[in-house]
Amino acid sequence: MHIHVKKPFWVRSGLAAVALTATLIFMSAPTVRGDEAACQRRIAKADHRLHEAAEHHGWESRQVVDARQQLHEAREYCWAHAHKWWDEDGHRWHTDRDWDDHDHDHDRDHDHDQH
Repeated sequence: MHIHVKKPFWVRSGLAAVALTATLIFMSAPTVRGDEAACQRRIAKADHRLHEAAEHHGWESRQVVDARQQLHEAREYCWAHAHKWWDEDGHRWHTDRDWDDHDHDHDRDHDHDQH
């Protein structure tokens, strides 16, 4: 004869909670890394566009203004989603919202020195 013992509710719900928590932890880890990689690519691409616009149109051009705005938006996106932003020129993450939208302006001085 087989006797079936019903487990208390707190045991059943506790096991379910542990299983759910473990699943969420394992599922969320790649997402964080994925968001981080996406942010890094987004900022790197916008930074590259800014340098290309300056090279082809000059630092005072409308194209540079647009590219600088895109870089700002990429940094804002990463800050809002990851609370950090990628410094493409310094090749490092910043955990403070300390970027300067005109941090590439020093390149203008360098361009004038060459001409």
